[in-house]
Amino acid sequence: MNTINTYNEALKLAVFDKITEASTSLNLKSYVIGGFVRDYFLKRGSHTDIDIVTIGSGIKLAQKVAQLLPTKPKVQVFKTYGTAMLRFNDLEIEFVGARKESYSEHSRNPNVSEGSLEDDQNRRDFTINAMAFSLNSDNYATLLDPFNGMDDLHNKIIKTPLDPDITYSDDPLRMLRAIRFATQLGFEIENDSLQAISKNSDRIKIITKERIVTELHKILASEKPSIGFLLLEKTELLNYILPELIALKGVDEIEGEKHKDNFYHTLEVVDNIAKNTENVWLRWAALLHDIGKAPTKRFDKKIGWTFHGHEFKGSKMVYRLFKRLKMPLNDKMKFVQKMVMMSSRPIDIVGEVTDSAIRRLVFDAGENIEDLMTLCDADITTKNPKRFKKYSNNFKIVREKIIEVEERDRIRNFQPPISGELIMKTFNIKPSREIGLIKEAIKEAILDGEIPNEYEACYEFMLKKGKKLGLSH
Repeated sequence: MNTINTYNEALKLAVFDKITEASTSLNLKSYVIGGFVRDYFLKRGSHTDIDIVTIGSGIKLAQKVAQLLPTKPKVQVFKTYGTAMLRFNDLEIEFVGARKESYSEHSRNPNVSEGSLEDDQNRRDFTINAMAFSLNSDNYATLLDPFNGMDDLHNKIIKTPLDPDITYSDDPLRMLRAIRFATQLGFEIENDSLQAISKNSDRIKIITKERIVTELHKILASEKPSIGFLLLEKTELLNYILPELIALKGVDEIEGEKHKDNFYHTLEVVDNIAKNTENVWLRWAALLHDIGKAPTKRFDKKIGWTFHGHEFKGSKMVYRLFKRLKMPLNDKMKFVQKMVMMSSRPIDIVGEVTDSAIRRLVFDAGENIEDLMTLCDADITTKNPKRFKKYSNNFKIVREKIIEVEERDRIRNFQPPISGELIMKTFNIKPSREIGLIKEAIKEAILDGEIPNEYEACYEFMLKKGKKLGLSH
């Protein structure tokens, strides 16, 4: 095993002294391994999740460390996995005994047995995650790097410690982790590793949807998500995870008429929106905003390629996609559906930005109007400077008009000042169809600019509408 210099400055956290003390008292050998070590060398800021591996019982070590810490933190024990976890200050520290693993074909859950530090490093997913710092008094802070992870960090390479074909077949989640790390860190996946991912891509089917979505979230949350999605497409993992995106690939041509490749356009939109929002659900909306184009694509001899109703179709597909991936069928999903459904609305009103069109846009988008405009801005992917300037200026006009109409008409999330109770009292009627008709007519009149969003005007309009319906007051 290759040992490199000591890096005492990396291990200045007070908790490490306590782990050393606990290890000595229990006659154990202990090490910091994985993400903490990797991120220390990458200078990625403070790492709050720390993994400790010990030659022996991780549970006993965690309990001893808890006794030595001033706060006496509670130790959570996970007997099934032979691990324990405690929280100290802002740190979440997990303890595990060194182990070796063997896998069966139909599960990523390994058969585990006790092992050495070398066994534990062998089972790690990537060389950059297999590096360890010693916490033992005889060689404290020595870096143990058997697979030259430091070289791979320096060269920005994602590589498995052992045969990548076996590594990815054993635990297919590692394929997604490789792509996620490449996306987050701006690293390249080593060629043999990339080929092994393609070879084993169908193995992703044994991974739970929840774990897949966790990795997708992290890819989407990165600075440039397209890196990850291009790798997912290249390795064919995307076919199994998001076939709706694969369906957008390619350019058809009929009678000399072409359309843009909506897959690559989508990735540009996601990268664009990533520059302006950290809201992962708005990024999901950008990723899915055109999925309805594949099933609605038609060729019209008079006007060329059309995608009529793709927003409506896409919003329906969002529900099925979320359900398939076991994502939350809650307000987050409804937000993504809404953004997909309305993704073309601001574009459609650009030619004639009337007060009425703006009022309806603001009313329908409600509190999500800024998110919708952010999505539409990101949707401008033309490489033609004149067109880009034209589209950007058009959206600027729409934004200014939204502010103007909002200040004047107070439309966002508005409730007409006439309630159903007032309608019943005024016309002395019981709950009935007429109440809904009157309320809807008032709302439409306000949105059309026929009457202002004020009580007196709405009251007078109610009386007129009631009279037309044969009601008296």
